[in-house]
Amino acid sequence: MQLLSTVLVALVFSGARVADALQVLPTGMTVVLGNVIYFIPPTPVATLSLRNSSEAASLKFGGALVPFTFINASGGSFGPSDLASVVAKNAISDDVWSSDFMSGLYITSATTPSLSPGNGTEIILSSSGTPLSASIPSGPYVVDTTSGGIFEAWRLYSDENQAFLYGTMPDGNGGFTELSANIAGAATVSIAVPSRLYFSPTADKPLAGARIAVKDIFDIQGLRTGCGNRAYFQQYPPKNATCPAVQRLIDGGAIIVAKSKASQFANGETATDDWVDYHAPYNPRGDGYQDGSSSSTGSGTSIAAYSWLDYAVGSDTGGSMRGPAGANGVFGTRPSHGAVSLTDVMPLSPELDTGGIFSRDAKSWQIAGNWWYQNFTQFNKYPSTILFPVDTWGSSFLENPPKSGTADAMFNTFIQKLESFLNTSRTEINLTTMWNATSPFIANVSNPPPPLRTVLNTTYADLIALDQISLVADPFIADYKASHAGQSPFIDPAPLARWNYGRTLNATTRKAEAITNKTVFMNWFQNTVLNGTNNETCSNAIFLYPQSSGETTYRNAYIKPPTAPFGFSAGRIAVYAETPDMVVPVGELPYNSTISLATETLPVTISFITQKNCDLMLFSLFAALQDAGIVSSVVTGQKMFA
Repeated sequence: MQLLSTVLVALVFSGARVADALQVLPTGMTVVLGNVIYFIPPTPVATLSLRNSSEAASLKFGGALVPFTFINASGGSFGPSDLASVVAKNAISDDVWSSDFMSGLYITSATTPSLSPGNGTEIILSSSGTPLSASIPSGPYVVDTTSGGIFEAWRLYSDENQAFLYGTMPDGNGGFTELSANIAGAATVSIAVPSRLYFSPTADKPLAGARIAVKDIFDIQGLRTGCGNRAYFQQYPPKNATCPAVQRLIDGGAIIVAKSKASQFANGETATDDWVDYHAPYNPRGDGYQDGSSSSTGSGTSIAAYSWLDYAVGSDTGGSMRGPAGANGVFGTRPSHGAVSLTDVMPLSPELDTGGIFSRDAKSWQIAGNWWYQNFTQFNKYPSTILFPVDTWGSSFLENPPKSGTADAMFNTFIQKLESFLNTSRTEINLTTMWNATSPFIANVSNPPPPLRTVLNTTYADLIALDQISLVADPFIADYKASHAGQSPFIDPAPLARWNYGRTLNATTRKAEAITNKTVFMNWFQNTVLNGTNNETCSNAIFLYPQSSGETTYRNAYIKPPTAPFGFSAGRIAVYAETPDMVVPVGELPYNSTISLATETLPVTISFITQKNCDLMLFSLFAALQDAGIVSSVVTGQKMFA
């Protein structure tokens, strides 16, 4: 087989024997083993100490690449029963290892293992006879029997839901590079993941081996940041530093395996109307043709679609975490404002931007949240007040009980279980009435305050338009024109509409007014609605509202041209109040699909709001609710629950 330095080379292992000798190229290579495609990184992690030519010849496949299973034996001896136990455990715990890696065995043990070749195993080496240049974890590897080099094996997966911009690999210098491998014949990008056997979480690295995708507005050393715009991606070189938020995850042991798609410049876009530069990711739930929401939709979709991915990072300014969490039926958080540093993250509006994380399981979500949001205090007692805003839930919910088989019935059942767990009953409030009675804008009895929806009608639209024009749009457009003979870059309809709106405003006065109104609402909501903080439970209350109700949003239906995002809703409360807003899946609702012409299901999810900086209390609560069987982890694919 001829090798070319500019291409990847595929090597097919046939059975246990390998006939052709290959050299690992600087870019690595793809290999096929047992009908599974792997990526072999170019740099060995250790070397077998082959002390003489006869020892090298004893490997039988001199000059070939051989799949090996490395085992660190804890006892003094290692025999057939020990091997059987390891094989059974590996098969359950890892999606990279398979019995096809049993062509060779390397056992690290105090004594020579009592094993003989057979059942597909032709080479057995041990630390007593063939030492390693460095200690390596147990797991699947590929050994170059010419040099003795030991290479990791990363399994390749295809991004069928088109959630990612590209796959990533560590570059060995503290940064990353775009994955140079792709599954032959795949119409989408490929993602490589390392064996889970290589990693063991510790207190210092609780995320060791966790596979994470990162929204493509976060800077990562060695990678370009595209922000959903092709011109922006090409305009600027790869970054020379990783943003603090992502670096914190890496420091905790996380493995960044992909950059996930973002709607353009993190503005809200609908799949069919607005995504022009890139194709919108496919929401796997239901018939597979429902909008995955914006703008962290690539991250939200990937967690709902791929069991081989553990977490996905996104951002939330006006709903970009919570919308995808609801649409894709996963756990997702908008944290308290300032929970993580957003230095070197593309801004939409610094006054509103937050960084969040998606998960399929409340307990693993808690592990990631406790590590990432390190500046908060842990609380293991929970508020006894559940605020139920009747003007947010609507009249249909107030039927007693809500109609069976509806999202309202699912919400009600969940809230009843929550009430029992917290040993309390919901407290019905009317947010509109409370504002009218206690608003800081009240002048006197004869001069009622302006309605909440009037005060905050343009606040969000003003802030994101004015901030992004000055911080992103104008510098980018100027840079692009300067390097393209005066040509302007293409901008998707949604961000363009918002920027055009912002250019009609008096930037100084409108931004000052927007910040004033946001601050007034924040103080009112934290102090009057949530009633301040609590030394034992952090927040005095939990505020509940529906996030998604199993409703269809078909991606093959045109909706309308984008406009500036005016208005006020429950989803904007945390945006202005700087509080956490966490989305939890509670059920799935059947519907008759016009795509599949069959009965499908879509997610029903609920949002929890508490006092600012009470994020870790919420993570703890959700883990406890999962232990109690009130919250359930979700699975990937069309349905949320197995």
